[in-house]
Amino acid sequence: MAEKTIFKKIIDGEIKADVVYEDELCLAFHDVSPQAPIHVLLIPKKEIVNVAGFDDSDSQLAGHLLLTVNKVAEKLGITNGYRVVANCGVEGGQSVDHLHLHILAGRQLTWPPG
Repeated sequence: MAEKTIFKKIIDGEIKADVVYEDELCLAFHDVSPQAPIHVLLIPKKEIVNVAGFDDSDSQLAGHLLLTVNKVAEKLGITNGYRVVANCGVEGGQSVDHLHLHILAGRQLTWPPG
């Protein structure tokens, strides 16, 4: 059995997180190493490694995650825009093998990101 990721431990309640949104399919919480004044991670409760790990059976979950980004932004009072990032794989900058969307806001974000 593979070791649980930190995100799975958060889902299971083994590690506390500063949760800003939760429903039956996903969980959003403040990043412990924020890269912007507002930096929230949105994760599915289903264990999927990254966006490349989606299959046809996950189409509703994928849509739900994107719609939930808007709910989280609204709940946090983000009115001037935000960035959504999904790192995929080592060269894409992914550090935890559990799909997560970064929601970044609260300052002017530059391009390219890095």
